[in-house]
Amino acid sequence: MDFRTLVAAAVLVFLLNMAGTDSRGKNPDSPDRNAWQKDLLDWRAKHIAELQKPDGWLSLAGLEWLEPGDNSFGGAADNKIHLAGTKVAHLGVLHLDGQTVRLVELAGGFPPDFLVAGAPAKSQVLRVDPDNDKNAPHLTIGTLNLYVIRRGERFALRVKDSKSQALLGFHGLKWYAPDPAYRVAAKWIPYNPPKTVGLDTLAGTHYSQPVPGAAEFKLAGETYRLEPVLEDSAPDKLFFILRDTTSTSTTYGACRFLYTALPSEGVSKPGELVLDFNHLENPPCAYTPFATCPLPPPGNRLQIALPVGEQRYHD
Repeated sequence: MDFRTLVAAAVLVFLLNMAGTDSRGKNPDSPDRNAWQKDLLDWRAKHIAELQKPDGWLSLAGLEWLEPGDNSFGGAADNKIHLAGTKVAHLGVLHLDGQTVRLVELAGGFPPDFLVAGAPAKSQVLRVDPDNDKNAPHLTIGTLNLYVIRRGERFALRVKDSKSQALLGFHGLKWYAPDPAYRVAAKWIPYNPPKTVGLDTLAGTHYSQPVPGAAEFKLAGETYRLEPVLEDSAPDKLFFILRDTTSTSTTYGACRFLYTALPSEGVSKPGELVLDFNHLENPPCAYTPFATCPLPPPGNRLQIALPVGEQRYHD
């Protein structure tokens, strides 16, 4: 953990201790509160560490949309995709034919240190799943980590660089003070069958995700409802994409993300879950212009303020 992370953690401990005092300045020393404080501190430290990984979101240095046919890539300026992070003039070609992307070797062959999924590069069809990058093979050379993504009907080469400007210039995150009043119990209302929602993205694309139900909760005596989407066929968490009125001033303008545990009885049965808005985090687009982030569906655009969680990064 670097110096900036240690300082951020120390400040957070102070804020958490302040949040844990009553109106007379005495700490109620509740076991539940202590567990909540530790969980929040651990989550924030993990969030910071994830961003600073060599292949984390701060390493994102490019998003190059592929054109039908040949898309040459490498360090030379005459490539269709110019990669500033390598001195290898011509790495290869990405050939887009319909919904198939093929890595093609040039006459001089691939450089020996150019790897695909950890193995020496060879001409091959690259796996590209719609709106899901988990199974995409990574093309690596030097500090670069590349992989092809699909957004709607468009394909792009995502470029990560462990020496990116954003990663080297990371200056810490900004947070609201912790507030346990924004940790609420919610009623889980399953949709049987689940419905589907169409999501627009900041990259101008559109895709659909399954919505298994809704979380209904109260804040300040008013009842609200949020719908999560499922990112995996066998999910282990719910993914909420939401916006509140702080987006006009102190939080990222497009949205924030909230991940929660699954409801108490699973997603298909009525149950309960906890929504801790102190865990609201910025989407990748808050740190880099090269991400393709989903925007919240209309029902998740709350007309209330949630002054907790992560604040804007660039302000």
